[in-house]
Amino acid sequence: MGVTAKIAPSMLSSDFANLASEARRMLTSGADWLHMDIMDGHFVPNLTIGSPVIVSLRKHTDAYLDCHLMVTNPLDYVETLAKAGASGFTFHIEASKNNWKELVQSIKSRGMKPGVALKPWTPIEEVYPLVEAENPVEMVLVMTVEPGFGGQKFMPEMMDKVRVLRKKYPSLDIEVDGGLGPSTIDMAASAGANCIVAGSSVFGAPEPAQVISLLRNSVEKANETH
Repeated sequence: MGVTAKIAPSMLSSDFANLASEARRMLTSGADWLHMDIMDGHFVPNLTIGSPVIVSLRKHTDAYLDCHLMVTNPLDYVETLAKAGASGFTFHIEASKNNWKELVQSIKSRGMKPGVALKPWTPIEEVYPLVEAENPVEMVLVMTVEPGFGGQKFMPEMMDKVRVLRKKYPSLDIEVDGGLGPSTIDMAASAGANCIVAGSSVFGAPEPAQVISLLRNSVEKANETH
């Protein structure tokens, strides 16, 4: 399939008072990326973190910071997040239908990896032009819950989107986010997801390393059969 497993614990589920040590704990437990949920209280009801937190965390880690922007005007965040040390910049198609070309160009020109996310009820076809563009996004994030809050229940029906994407784009990074853990990973992995965001299932586990290993093994096993 040509894609590798990337396990990205969602720092939204971490102890925010100890962000640096929580990041370290995830990385020593085998995490590939750290997933950062940036919400503006407008595009989604919740309000989380912004560039200052990325700046602070970057001082303590050289890990890949996988930033998911649930914001109304993603273009406004490109420069500050790049300066803050973000590695990936994933914006929502629903917030950028008219300016995604400019957005992707801006993200890439500042050395970040562009990704596009879609809410559960947005048709998968809406992201095709971004993957097939002359200057394409490098990842598609399929939300398996409504964005805005952690701890929601996984929607298995969203795996149809992942299957369609994987069949159409065999080497694309496909990320899934929402309700991922030991009981749902096989569904996501067998559909073709290779980048796995997991929050409470990792942070709430007695042994996070065991959960991360289980998630990775499921993706790698599914990769062999694709």
